[in-house]
Amino acid sequence: MDATELLQTVLIYALPVLFAITVHEAAHGYVARHFGDPTATILGRVTLNPLKHIDPIGTILMPLLLYFSTSGAFLFGYAKPVPVDFSRLRHPKRDMIWVALAGPAANFLQAILWAVLLVVLVVSGTQERFFLEMARAGILTNLVMWAFNLFPLPPLDGGRILAGLLPSRLAYQFSRIEPFGFFIVLGLVLFGFVGTWWLRPLMGWGYEALDWILTPLTRWLA
Repeated sequence: MDATELLQTVLIYALPVLFAITVHEAAHGYVARHFGDPTATILGRVTLNPLKHIDPIGTILMPLLLYFSTSGAFLFGYAKPVPVDFSRLRHPKRDMIWVALAGPAANFLQAILWAVLLVVLVVSGTQERFFLEMARAGILTNLVMWAFNLFPLPPLDGGRILAGLLPSRLAYQFSRIEPFGFFIVLGLVLFGFVGTWWLRPLMGWGYEALDWILTPLTRWLA
């Protein structure tokens, strides 16, 4: 990929990625506040300001290094996790599920909105490639974040959802994985397990769901 193509790719993905990360993290903080924990609000993390959520290494350096080293074949990154004091939630075990689910749900909602934009652009006859590709990038980025974060291993959201669903003793034992969870997940990603057995099937269902949701809109605009 030459410099021009790289710049185009960065510009196409910049806005969708910033929105995907920012709304995902802010959603965690907002739902935590709703259920009784104001920690994220006090620290200024319930905001749509992307600078509050960007991690210099996880959001910028790591994805760029992986992008260049794999010629765009593999990307991985993360944002600053929103601090949540689960002990301050009114019903910690139950409310933890909703707090964790808020991030992926925010991403799926954004995927729907980007898909609506794409449908409107196509039906209206827009020929501008940049905006069409940005809408597609918005769908892809948010579906990847939605599916990846639902992987059932802490510290990912799916791990916290599973911990909230397990009986208390099992949940405690399962949560002890968290200090090592990031490295386990990264290893599973590198060996292709997450992509083959989790991301692809879940994203396939995600695209099917988007198609089902948007079919009435497509027919109406046509």
